[in-house]
Amino acid sequence: MENILEKLVNNSRKAIDNDVYEICKSLPNSGIDLEENIIKSEHAALITEIKFSSPTLGNIKKISQPVDIAMKMVNGGACALSVLTQPFLFDGSPEIFMKVRNAVKVPMLMKDITIHKIQIEAAKRMGADYFLLIQSLFDKKLVPDMEELIEFGHKNGLKVLVETHTAKEFENALKTNADIIGINNRNLDTLEINLETTKQLLENFDKSKIILSESGIQSPDDIRFLHDSGADAFLIGTSIMKSSDIENSVSELVNAI
Repeated sequence: MENILEKLVNNSRKAIDNDVYEICKSLPNSGIDLEENIIKSEHAALITEIKFSSPTLGNIKKISQPVDIAMKMVNGGACALSVLTQPFLFDGSPEIFMKVRNAVKVPMLMKDITIHKIQIEAAKRMGADYFLLIQSLFDKKLVPDMEELIEFGHKNGLKVLVETHTAKEFENALKTNADIIGINNRNLDTLEINLETTKQLLENFDKSKIILSESGIQSPDDIRFLHDSGADAFLIGTSIMKSSDIENSVSELVNAI
């Protein structure tokens, strides 16, 4: 029986086989230096995420009005947007990403289980600024050649977010040429969340890259805790997508610092 990581990889293979990433258009990225903006931010640097479903919760929000959602996030103060393009389990698509790309000027992350250069080529055509690589997929040999994918992304004008969860993954990610290191507070094996994960991994950390804390962030207190633990920026999806007032929810979190 396949575990969640194997399922995620197999879903990306299926999406590739189904030509999900065949993109005819070519859109420009934001041209904005997100890392510089994070460093200079006087408030909490939020990357807010548009996702309609997840493996843990199933349906989060009805699939509709992604542009309206994106505009509310940006108006609330988000410094960047993450948009799911993985159709299986997440109800994402390149079409949703490109609708948002056409409407906003902020940097955008193509949030997907990236396993192949085909997806990186799609990210470039969609106007993404960043794409995601998950360290554990490479450490567990489910996907080969991480550095090759990072190099391919950089050659195509994209930057790379490498996501980690364990101390070993974090250590391995820091050795790569990734632009931003993410710490996922969710254990992808058990799907359990613990914000202490960020604090534990950043203890005695000699700051060398931008650190993004991900998953389980719901309140201004969570933001302050993670910021005090050493996180530079925060990726927040579910709690904002569930909100009845997205713009205000984003604003409250941005102003937590």
